[in-house]
Amino acid sequence: MTTREKGRDAATRPRRGGSYAVGRARRARILHVAMEEFAENGYRGASLARIAERAELSQPGLLHHFRNKEELLAATLDLRDEMDAQRFVDADAAPLTGIAAMEALVDLVERNQRVPGLVQLFTVLSAESATADHPAHTWARTRYRRIRGFIADAIRGGITSGEFRSDVDPEAHAFRLVAIMDGLQQQWLLDAEAVDMAAVFAAYLHETLDMIRARPAS
Repeated sequence: MTTREKGRDAATRPRRGGSYAVGRARRARILHVAMEEFAENGYRGASLARIAERAELSQPGLLHHFRNKEELLAATLDLRDEMDAQRFVDADAAPLTGIAAMEALVDLVERNQRVPGLVQLFTVLSAESATADHPAHTWARTRYRRIRGFIADAIRGGITSGEFRSDVDPEAHAFRLVAIMDGLQQQWLLDAEAVDMAAVFAAYLHETLDMIRARPAS
């Protein structure tokens, strides 16, 4: 470690009594910097040394929080999921349900279309993690279960509120919607000029809403 790096780490080393808050703030900064680095340069092109420099840490200081690049990437994607999740709550922080939750999915796909680097990272990591021994295998499996669970719960909420028909299968529609989102991402990454991911998903979602929406009693 150089004198400059030692000084940098010393300047940011948490003091007794405030170590937890400082450590959390430092970790959050690393993750936001890593998100920018991964989006700009992809997973293979991203550099831990460059991430550490941008976060004003030495590389050993960075590795104190994240043992390797794979672990940092998984944490970065978790952060992205947390940011996305904020789009699915109302002003009182209650989960959206029914039609409002479905429309929020359209907003999410539109946002993803503006950040191709992160979409590519998620797509590649998801494919790589299909093998049980991959470091991100548990993360990917948990993420899919969480997303399907949110969509299914949102549809159940719509059934309870009377927005959706009572005979709708929430789990089946959750599987379909996640499959459509991921499939569109793959096609869009391969041929963005031919695939308007947000427009195609919005059309599919609205067709689904027309199918499951409750009809006024005649």
